[in-house]
Amino acid sequence: MTVVRPHAAHWGFFDAVVENGRLVGVRPFARDPLPGPLIEAMPEVVHAPCRIDRPYVRRGWLRGARRGALRGGDPFVPVSWDRAVRLLAEETRRVRAEHGPSAIYGGSYGWSSAGRFHHAKTQLQRFLGLGGGFTSSVTAYSYAAGQTLMPHVLGTTEVLLGRVTDWAAIAANARLMLCFGGLAAKNGLISNGGGVHEYLPLMRRAAAAGVRFVSISPRRGDTEADLGAEWVPIRPGTDAAMMLAMAQAILAAGREDREFLATRCVGWERLRAYIAGEADGVAKTPEWAAPITGVPAQTIRRLALECTERPAMLTAAWSLQRADYGEQPWWMLVALAAMLGTIGRPGQGVAFGYGSINGMGTPRRELPAVSMPPVRNAGLHIPVARITEMLERPGGTLEYNGRTITLPDIRLIWWAGGNPFHHHQDLNRFLRAWSRAETIVVQEPWWTALARHADIVLPATTTLERNDIASSSRDRFVRAMHQAIPPQGEARNDFDMLADVAEALGYRDRFTEQRDEGAWLRHLYERWRQACARLGFEAPDFDRFWAEGHVEAPPPEPEESYTQFADFAADPAAHPLDTPSGKVELYSETIARMGYADCPGHPVWIEPREWLGAKAAAHYPLHLLSDQPASRLHGQLDPGRVAAADKIQGREPIRLHPEDAAARGLREGDVVRVFNARGACLAGVRLDPGLLRGVAMMATGAWFDPLEPGVPGSLCVHGNPNVLTPDIGTSRLGQGPSAQSCLVEVERWEGPLPPVKVHLPPPVAAEEAPL
Repeated sequence: MTVVRPHAAHWGFFDAVVENGRLVGVRPFARDPLPGPLIEAMPEVVHAPCRIDRPYVRRGWLRGARRGALRGGDPFVPVSWDRAVRLLAEETRRVRAEHGPSAIYGGSYGWSSAGRFHHAKTQLQRFLGLGGGFTSSVTAYSYAAGQTLMPHVLGTTEVLLGRVTDWAAIAANARLMLCFGGLAAKNGLISNGGGVHEYLPLMRRAAAAGVRFVSISPRRGDTEADLGAEWVPIRPGTDAAMMLAMAQAILAAGREDREFLATRCVGWERLRAYIAGEADGVAKTPEWAAPITGVPAQTIRRLALECTERPAMLTAAWSLQRADYGEQPWWMLVALAAMLGTIGRPGQGVAFGYGSINGMGTPRRELPAVSMPPVRNAGLHIPVARITEMLERPGGTLEYNGRTITLPDIRLIWWAGGNPFHHHQDLNRFLRAWSRAETIVVQEPWWTALARHADIVLPATTTLERNDIASSSRDRFVRAMHQAIPPQGEARNDFDMLADVAEALGYRDRFTEQRDEGAWLRHLYERWRQACARLGFEAPDFDRFWAEGHVEAPPPEPEESYTQFADFAADPAAHPLDTPSGKVELYSETIARMGYADCPGHPVWIEPREWLGAKAAAHYPLHLLSDQPASRLHGQLDPGRVAAADKIQGREPIRLHPEDAAARGLREGDVVRVFNARGACLAGVRLDPGLLRGVAMMATGAWFDPLEPGVPGSLCVHGNPNVLTPDIGTSRLGQGPSAQSCLVEVERWEGPLPPVKVHLPPPVAAEEAPL
């Protein structure tokens, strides 16, 4: 018997096709204008051999090998759910009593599920928060530096996360769009919370309307070919230098908007003195920037002056600030827009992330997303990219955004959703720090690297094994997610397993609010429906929504295009920014008082620690960029057919310019060892003539698969680039990841190819007697 169920994922809405309790196919959502291929991986991923079939405990943990024990090499012992719940309750109670709530780190991350109720991070942090608090993280790996900086400069994170100037306004009013980091087509496949794919059609309409695109990036392919963009190759990590030189060219031509700078900005004179060289004796001319960036001086000057002659939108990808001193190019891009006086003008100004995720700039009405009510956490918060430091230096201090944080002594790590062995940098250092915990708990559907490095592993359902609601504030559709198949093995919903542990700890009713899954879905939908009604949109009742499978909010009328900061630009006194001055802060007294040499009071050029101009490039002459994959979402879907088809002899591809490959005697399809002082991995060569010489690219997300599990420094045979990337904060202000500042070398792999084993279960030992 074949049944079809409406469903959703971060990579798109779809219908699940089920036969005899097994997912056999998927069909794109009929309203999606450009469905992506990632949904095709769902059937084999849901039924993959690496699904976790029941609860497990690491044998070494049961025998007392806890704090100081390297994880990853031990076999696992199967246990019953009753025993797992008892172990969890006892360990949580013990750690809280002996060490306090700050000793528990609630890991998690945001990409676990498009469903808003069964969202693993939300459920886990609700459980830990109601239980007495925990240490959690702030900011996101994707945009941590910018997320911390922009409230100081523009008074909001909306400029990189929220309702930015939409594509309708850009198409109608802009005639030039400068894209630092490009507008990668593959990133338009992904939306947090799901949605339809309008990203590429909207950009194409802007090009058809006469917007000229310029892609300033090390790779031509970072902008879709259909846009007809001019490609300006630039050395990675040097964007701030190019922007400063553009500013100098505008200043030298006398084309800065002096009225905007005088009335809507603070700190212009300080920044102007730096640009002109009055502050340090070095004028930031295009001729100064050319040898740094590799961009000819005449190109820099031409683009700068063109921005003063045509209505311009300036944007930068999220990836630009995931590098040494990543705050600087974003801050300087705001300064360029301020010099042009375009901030708040229709379809112009500055915004970040158009090329980083689907939904950015999609015309929409201002409506909320379906969401769980928050639970307050009274515990500590650390920047998410500083987990290794937290584990390495308990009792030490970390400077972040003007504060000094005392790092907690973490005894229990509890993770649900996300995978630090994908997201985090310098995995060999991370593996050593990971051993500092006494107990590591993981809720996960698959035997990912995270699950393999845990002590107690709980099998979680996938989205297809439960009911939920997909929703995103960037998309006008809300999608019903009907359960399509029964839970596989002994998998359970995160909500149900945590409710049982909460019961053992005495607060089940507070955690569940005496609602089951169905009652929660009705409750959340009704809260959303009432919020929409207050904003003028009457959504159908829950039963109709559930039966029809989706709700569509009407799109805005064409004349309702949106430009961010328009009210501020029109009347800055009546509509001030949420900055100390109420204006654009080109110089921030707040940041200057922090005294950070790595992020002073205005944007500057600071030479990166790792780049092609560094001394280390003599030994590691390739700059490695680790981008987001086209064949999966982060590490999700890695066991599926779409990801497998993109690999070379089972390894993650590494893109090289043909001349860089030839200089090393390499050809398309060769397997190579990619290495630096931090680690090494295997990869398959893919030649890319549209790549700047001296630059290599590897997508993130190949599951970490060390040749010797549990041994730091072991070769990753699968191709996870984070064995190579440095784990150092962007600056003391943002403390974001600096993954894009990474030098490597590449050589042919001459020995027998070791097998990739990470898509199969780890060793399982015979069940031991109950404790």
